[in-house]
Amino acid sequence: MNKKKELLVTIMIPAYNGSKYIEETILSVLHQTHTNLELLITDDASIDNTIDIIKSIKDPRIKLYQNKQNLGLAKNIN
Repeated sequence: MNKKKELLVTIMIPAYNGSKYIEETILSVLHQTHTNLELLITDDASIDNTIDIIKSIKDPRIKLYQNKQNLGLAKNIN
């Protein structure tokens, strides 16, 4: 039997003070039927508890990158 391997899908979420929706957003991605994915979250120096919420979700597919200063959306996603 030839089993087909799922392709790796990378999903990127830019975040800035997104504590209101970040948990729901992350869980939505992680609960997709396609499971071979990595979730890159780039935080643009949030000053709310966005980082704490992201770190509370324990999943090895999540990769968090934190900017030391706010760069704005365009530079944050680059």
